[in-house]
Amino acid sequence: MKCMVKGLAINYVLRGKGKPVLLLHGYSVDHRLMYGCMEPIFRVKKGYKRIYLDLPGMGKSECADWIRNSDIMLDIITEFIDKVIPHENFILAGESYGGLLARGLVYRMAERIDGLFLLCPAILCRHEDHNVPEHVVLSRDEALLQELDPKVAEGFASIHVVQDKRVWERYRKEILPGLDLGNRFFLDNILNSEYVFSFDCDNLREKFCKPALFLMGRQDSRVGYKDAWNILDNYPRATFAVLDKAGHNLQIEQAELMKALVIEWLDRVSLM
Repeated sequence: MKCMVKGLAINYVLRGKGKPVLLLHGYSVDHRLMYGCMEPIFRVKKGYKRIYLDLPGMGKSECADWIRNSDIMLDIITEFIDKVIPHENFILAGESYGGLLARGLVYRMAERIDGLFLLCPAILCRHEDHNVPEHVVLSRDEALLQELDPKVAEGFASIHVVQDKRVWERYRKEILPGLDLGNRFFLDNILNSEYVFSFDCDNLREKFCKPALFLMGRQDSRVGYKDAWNILDNYPRATFAVLDKAGHNLQIEQAELMKALVIEWLDRVSLM
C-alpha cells in the first residue's frame, strides 16, 4: 500500500484488524525484517492491526535530498501516523534505527502510545559513541559460508553470532531483500551525514509509564546493550532483557525467547 506524505510515496504493509501496531525497521533494510519476526507472534495474538512501514529511501518508499536528518524522518512518520491511524492510540515497536525513531515518537506523542517495544535499539545517535562489545562468533557452519558469494558471506558473518543454515535462511528472506532495494546514495551520503536528532529524545518531560520491553543482544556489536540500560529509568514499567547467543539480529538468533517475551509484553499492554 502507498501513503503520500510530503509529496513522497511511502510504502507500507497492512495486516489484520484491531488495535493498531506501528512497526519500524532499522537502517537500510525494509519492513520484511519486522514482518518476519512479528507475524508469527500475531498468528498467536489476535486482534491487532499491524502496520509495517518502509522508511523513506528504504524498501519501496521514496526519498528526497531534503530528508537530511532524523528530525525530518520523524516528521514524515508523524504525518504518516496522522493519515493512516488518525485520532487513534497505538502500540509502537522499533528495531535498531527504528528504535531511535520510536523514542522520538515517545518524546513527541507519548499520550497516543499504549506500549513500546525496542528491539536492539540504537540509543546514541553517533555510531562512534556506542558502547559495544567486540564481534564474536559462537556457532559457525564453515561449509555453508563457503557456498555463499564471498561478499554476501562477509556481510552475513560480520553481524551474526550464530552462523548456521537456519539463521542464514531467515537473513536471506528478511534482511537481504531490503538491503538490495535501499537507495544507497541517499543512505550513504544524505541521511547518514546528519543521522542525529537535533534534540535529546531521552530527555522526557514525563516518564513513559506504560508497558515497555527492551530486548538486547549480549553479543550485539552494532549497538550493544549497556547504553540502553542508561535510559531505563524513563520506563518504569519496562522489562529489560539481555539475551545470550544474540547479536544485532536477535530476532533471528533467539526467535523463541523473543516470541515469549513479546507475547508477555502484549499481555501487559492489553491490561492497560
